[in-house]
Amino acid sequence: MNKVEIKPDIYWVGGIDWDIRNFHGYSTNRGTTYNAYLIIDKKITLVDTVKHYLYDEMMDRIKAVIDPSKIDYIVSNHVEMDHSGSLPRLLEIVKNAKVITSTRGEKGLLRHYKKNLNLKVVESGDTISIGKRTLHFVHIPMVHWPDSMVTYIPSDKLLLPNDAFGQHIASSERFDDEIEWGILKEEAAKYYANIVMPFGDQVKKALDVVSTLEIDMIAPGHGIIWRSHIPEILKEYKRWANYESTGRAVIIYDSMWGSTEKIAKKLAEGIAEVGIPVNIRNLKTCHISDVITDVQDSKLVLIGSPTLNNGMLPSVGGFLTYLKGLKPRNRVGFVFGSYGWGGQAVKEIQKILESLSWDLPFDSVNINYIPDEDELNNLKNIGNKLGEYIKK
Repeated sequence: MNKVEIKPDIYWVGGIDWDIRNFHGYSTNRGTTYNAYLIIDKKITLVDTVKHYLYDEMMDRIKAVIDPSKIDYIVSNHVEMDHSGSLPRLLEIVKNAKVITSTRGEKGLLRHYKKNLNLKVVESGDTISIGKRTLHFVHIPMVHWPDSMVTYIPSDKLLLPNDAFGQHIASSERFDDEIEWGILKEEAAKYYANIVMPFGDQVKKALDVVSTLEIDMIAPGHGIIWRSHIPEILKEYKRWANYESTGRAVIIYDSMWGSTEKIAKKLAEGIAEVGIPVNIRNLKTCHISDVITDVQDSKLVLIGSPTLNNGMLPSVGGFLTYLKGLKPRNRVGFVFGSYGWGGQAVKEIQKILESLSWDLPFDSVNINYIPDEDELNNLKNIGNKLGEYIKK
């Protein structure tokens, strides 16, 4: 696949990673892209690069437009190596190019590559003229690294925000109106849940800045370029940044001999009975990055584990470590489990949910050995009550 002209004299020249299925712990079932953008002007400018092993692919696309040695500026919106990984090799060819980055980006690039990179540091609000275009730079710290920056081109109404508004999708299509909106929304939601969720307050500040700009295209660092569904994706980002959920429930658990699974399914039956959609996620079969996406969309989150060795099952412990790091807010929680003699797992899960300041309106359930018929009926009633509670 060749380069793609996204605006007059502005080209997508990135790399497509068809085979990647794990992105530092995040399951990428549709692969991903590492997007780079080449601007042909008086000063030829490349915005971002690609992961190191797609360097040749990027260079072939650049060569289809210009001689790479003619590049004057390389904008590094974000230090992370999926975007800056090709920078050292590129600079061996583009020896005189200046690398434009943020103040925190300067520190990060020097620590990563430990060589003279001919850096030009820009503050938030700075501009650089490249000819008929002027590049505007806005720092967006912690969306999702301290160095994160966006590049805006007013004359083209084009926003280049690196990781913001991204999705992990490998595709020969480049634009949002070439792929079903439902797929884009699903992947954008998963991307936000697993990468951006902890930084909702910072995202709101970035959205405030974006709202002041005239934009008809958003070209992120991963995935598809937005040109038709910009209002929709901005609406979703505002909802996610405010930690708003839908009126759904998700039950997350692992089970050893089946008792905790019986509890999970009976709670689900009670919740569904009062009209609340509910997903059941067994951590033996569901990847935590998909489960976290369910948490982002759910008002009610139930988590269960049997007790093993005076604690919870490792799968549940691993998920809760992930959950704590992503810090979802404004959720209603409920804890359940089963045990033979100790019963500590439920208490441990309860403490973690309390540390997240979730609403925990009902006492947890911890059943000895196998739930009997009366206990199962009671669990269904608890499910009813939980479902009615989130309807308020």
